[in-house]
Amino acid sequence: MIRSTMIAAALLAFVGTASAQTRSWKDFPGVSNTSYVDAAGQKALQLSMDIPAPPKAVFEAFATTDGFKSWAVPMAQVDLRTGGMIESSYDPKAKLGDAGNIKNQIVTFIPDQLLVIRNVQAPANFAGQGEFQKTVTVIEFTPIAEGTRVRLTNTGYGDNAEAKTVYGHFEWGNAYSLAELKKKFAK
Repeated sequence: MIRSTMIAAALLAFVGTASAQTRSWKDFPGVSNTSYVDAAGQKALQLSMDIPAPPKAVFEAFATTDGFKSWAVPMAQVDLRTGGMIESSYDPKAKLGDAGNIKNQIVTFIPDQLLVIRNVQAPANFAGQGEFQKTVTVIEFTPIAEGTRVRLTNTGYGDNAEAKTVYGHFEWGNAYSLAELKKKFAK
């Protein structure tokens, strides 16, 4: 997925299944993988990375239009409110409202601490769109001595082949996104 995560939702559209399967979250030093299976048997993909910036700045990199465009995608608009939308595209020629754009609805947020989203539109060629839209992404921003620990948790993955494919895409894609976010602040 480009340069980012939110996350990662869009990365899937551009990374083919075969190439995503040859990549690993381990390709990105500093990413921690604490994924788990919940009591209901659903998988949760959970990756984190320490970012050298304060929580407010890191939150704004996800939750503002300019912030998101600065590291994740060339085209985006963020409507930060419960029920608002993050619309984006990895295509620099895309326009708001294009059918191929990625749309993530903001479920809720706590400024500088938490952002919860769920995908409501992925590009038509996105493999596993139905399974992906059953998941929810929780992004946590925790202050640490060196800046902010960002933890991305995608919950609700099933155990069928399509869900496993989507999980594999995002396992690599979210790690990639975290690494791109860190690059933004490491400059």
